[in-house]
Amino acid sequence: MEEVYEKVLIVGADFGTDREAFERSMKEMESLAKACFMEPVGVITQRMESMHKGLYIGPGKADEVREAAGLLEAELVIFDDSLTPSQLRNLQKELEKPVMDRTALILDIFERRARTREARLQVESAKLKYLLPRLVGMHGAMTRQGGASGSMSSRGAGEKKLELDRRRIEHRIAELSRELKAVSRERKVQRQKREGDRIPLVALVGYTNAGKSTIMNAMLGAYMQKEEKKVLEKDMLFATLDTTVRRINTGNNKDFLLSDTVGFIHKLPHDLVEAFHSTLEEVENADLLLHVVDYSDSHYREQAKTTRETLQKLNAGAIPAITVYNKSDKSGEETAYPRRIGEDKIYISAKDEASLRMLTEMILERVYEDYLPAEFLIPYDEGRLISYFSQKAHVLSREYVEDGIRLKVKCHKADKDKYAKYLRTQ
Repeated sequence: MEEVYEKVLIVGADFGTDREAFERSMKEMESLAKACFMEPVGVITQRMESMHKGLYIGPGKADEVREAAGLLEAELVIFDDSLTPSQLRNLQKELEKPVMDRTALILDIFERRARTREARLQVESAKLKYLLPRLVGMHGAMTRQGGASGSMSSRGAGEKKLELDRRRIEHRIAELSRELKAVSRERKVQRQKREGDRIPLVALVGYTNAGKSTIMNAMLGAYMQKEEKKVLEKDMLFATLDTTVRRINTGNNKDFLLSDTVGFIHKLPHDLVEAFHSTLEEVENADLLLHVVDYSDSHYREQAKTTRETLQKLNAGAIPAITVYNKSDKSGEETAYPRRIGEDKIYISAKDEASLRMLTEMILERVYEDYLPAEFLIPYDEGRLISYFSQKAHVLSREYVEDGIRLKVKCHKADKDKYAKYLRTQ
């Protein structure tokens, strides 16, 4: 495990819109800093009517922050908001300390968590897009001449280092864009194959640290015959970054694919959503969403709202969903669990077997609702269809008669229509 390597001072400005939301955001910043293996040594806030154009906070408060950073031996000052390039530059001069904003902190966490090649490409793309407009003034070396001469006639040799860095970054962003498009095409092929196999895709979505990975691992443990590689689960923001898809075998051909996706968070950077678009396409193409909510968190309603808003941005707001109120055992309320409310709400504890069974029943009801009862009489020379229905449908009974094989199944409506000539009339 990585050790704490930096002491940080956290700064936030409350512009008077929602005091409770501001305090929640500041508390979340402390958790984000810890998730990046930093040690918060202090928190400074300021109530303001409007943002200071040059410094974000007021000049007097900036003096206070500088003094506090020195006394607390903070090595870094983090702001709970996105700073403009000029604010970032001015604050670093004013505070005489390195400065990071909320967006950069989240990007840093993502960079640490990325394990797969795709995730690394996505994070690098987002980080470079964030860095590009902030090159000016980030460090003195970027303003030095890149060559011996500064004359206009030899501009190529004497270009400012800033311009060279900008060009290199733009070139790398273009390269990453091409690579990510190739990854997106690969994912499209994989999805088409799944659609051909008619295996429903269920995607776990929700606020970071709501328990999505715990549910994924519990499903794998309950329904997989062989040992499947589990995903990392940890009580930490953004513990899981890479999207994982596993096939859940519940028996009698009622399989479904379960996808564990990156968690959402308040003020999730736009570039990060854009960069992870190919990964989040798993959400867009899901047959069903499991919206996991940490019911033990006093702010679970606000977190659920953030998730819904993010899903809207991903064009996934209309996908059927089950709201899973997880960690009901830790809510502090006399909440009975497992308990389902209709077809789209359930209270569970991911570590409770009865909860998993009830959740699985709800999933199967929803993803297999297009499966209809049918009785076919399959001629003996069409034995391939017996194999097909054994793989694609839920076989209820099989009887060998003179004219062929009488098959009672629950199959997809499309298969019932496709093989209508073999349907046995009642």
